[in-house]
Amino acid sequence: MIVIETIPDMTYFRLNLKEPVGFVPTMGYLHEGHMSLVRKAREENKSVVVSIYINPTQFGPKEDLSKYPRNLARDLAMLEKESADVVFFPADKEIYPTGYETWVTVDNLTKPLEGDSRPTHFRGVTTIVTKLFNIVRPTNAYFGQKDAQQALIIKKMTTDLNMNLKVVVCPTIREPDGLAMSSRNVYLSMEQRKAAPVLYKSLLLAKDMFAIGERNAAVILEQMTVFIQKEPLAKIEYISISDTETLAELKAIKKSALVSMSVRFGNTRLIDNIILGKSTKSEYLNK
Repeated sequence: MIVIETIPDMTYFRLNLKEPVGFVPTMGYLHEGHMSLVRKAREENKSVVVSIYINPTQFGPKEDLSKYPRNLARDLAMLEKESADVVFFPADKEIYPTGYETWVTVDNLTKPLEGDSRPTHFRGVTTIVTKLFNIVRPTNAYFGQKDAQQALIIKKMTTDLNMNLKVVVCPTIREPDGLAMSSRNVYLSMEQRKAAPVLYKSLLLAKDMFAIGERNAAVILEQMTVFIQKEPLAKIEYISISDTETLAELKAIKKSALVSMSVRFGNTRLIDNIILGKSTKSEYLNK
């Protein structure tokens, strides 16, 4: 495994990678969710590239960029164990040199849900992902279902801009108690960590209601809200039942729906989601 820190070196080394090339973009502080993406990339490609870059442009002014967890030595050891070929680890000045002023935006999909709470977030995401795609030039790129809106946005971006790669969305990886794995989970206190599985339990409640025939989105949302509010440490930012392609809010669920949420535990903001109305094999956002 080789660690590359500059764009020219990455561009040069890319010439010698065996095709197809799988790519997993990360912000580091890796966990089993990231590793599942790396293993999927390893399974489907002859070469695997992983980037580690904490992208400052996707953090808002009051968000946790300076406190975002970092442990490069640990990350590299985990990636070597999974037989990654290349780790791209650029500095900020490499990605955003002096005078940088170009942005990639996706309009409508970035406005609701996370976009409503974090209005500049997705501009940073789509810009950095485009830059990384241009640098690494992958055949296949791997993302997690936990960030469902992000996955939809990136798929839309690659289609609209005729990018020559496939975006693969992989299942959310969870702790034994159901909490979606996230680098931000380390921010939770012991009491908050015990309370946090209420997110997934509320999603299972929605799934159960759908399974017995409930199709009224408002009814499901009300029951989920009541359930989460029973946990005093949980503060709901939003709960949504939306179209799986457009993210438009639904009044009635006809075939499928994305149920997603953001809930705060103190200063820690957690997101999670589930898709209703599709079989287990097609539960995720790939078509």
